Amino acid sequence: MTARSTGAGGDVMAFRHALKRGSFELDVDVQIPAKGITGLFGESGSGKTTLLRCIAGLEKSAAHAGPPAHKRGVGYVFQEPQLFPHMDVRGNIEFGMRRSDSARVDMRQVVEMLGLDEMLDRDTRGLSGGEAQRVAIAAVLLRSPDLVLMDEPLASLDQRRKDELLPYLDRLHDELSVPMVYVSHSIDEVSRLCDHLLLIEDGKIVAAGELHELLARLDIPMLWGRNAGTVIDANPENYDSDYDLTQFRFSGGQLHVPGHFGSDTPNLRLRIAASDVSICRSQPSETTILNVLPARVDAIHESGPSSDMVRLAMGDDFLVAQVTRRSVARLGLKAGDEVFAQVKSVTVRH
Repeated sequence: MTARSTGAGGDVMAFRHALKRGSFELDVDVQIPAKGITGLFGESGSGKTTLLRCIAGLEKSAAHAGPPAHKRGVGYVFQEPQLFPHMDVRGNIEFGMRRSDSARVDMRQVVEMLGLDEMLDRDTRGLSGGEAQRVAIAAVLLRSPDLVLMDEPLASLDQRRKDELLPYLDRLHDELSVPMVYVSHSIDEVSRLCDHLLLIEDGKIVAAGELHELLARLDIPMLWGRNAGTVIDANPENYDSDYDLTQFRFSGGQLHVPGHFGSDTPNLRLRIAASDVSICRSQPSETTILNVLPARVDAIHESGPSSDMVRLAMGDDFLVAQVTRRSVARLGLKAGDEVFAQVKSVTVRH
């Protein structure tokens, strides 16, 4: 069941779905903002695609039958592009328009946003995987759906094609008002693209919230290990052409990041993995790490027999460090301590 309503925090979309198939059971009752991109994150087999198919009406949910799929106002982007091979690119995206009763999205805007201007007359059978996926996304958007579901649209692409497609997905995030649910098992993808986050495990939503806040929590095992890390918003200030470094400013200070990012692109999103953060009691005088910033230990949470998650407050933002319990004991770390954080690597959303 999908319903839209207005609450204290603005318009929300509610999903109530239950399904049992063999030993797997889906049981979801959750609300998401009716704007921006909501990430649905979980490991393989956690129920991500099943939930999306229930929302789209492609699976029968025991919670509520709902209208048939073609009357739900939902657009679905599959892992593999679903294109008509007998039509060219223009024919595929115009077919989406013919199936729409309204024109909420302008064709010229979508074509330009997805970089399809020079491809409209091409045969779809000659497209690369990334190009075909862009066409599939355009066809879905031009049906003017109330909600777009993206089921791991990068899963079938190699890294080069993923890198080509991601900037176009960034533009969808920045320029379209259509709400989306984006499914992925890559924490880097959801950290880059999404505003809100749902964590699903064994068919249940184990946590939901605004992306920055949820990633900074220490009590969610799904966000330990390789998935641990936070995102912060920062503004590029200066570029050092001698060393190809851009200086970013955020609420906790400055970060130097490889590459050229102009000041005409403010409020960029930076992801810092917990494995790239280390903690010092005193400021190191000689180190290869460029980014050493003062911080305060906000909380410590045991995340395994030998490791702890340490949340560091820096201005209005948080970093998370994953360190050994022995290191925490050796430094005598506790909440409230003033320390220095060494940040080895930063990923920027272009």
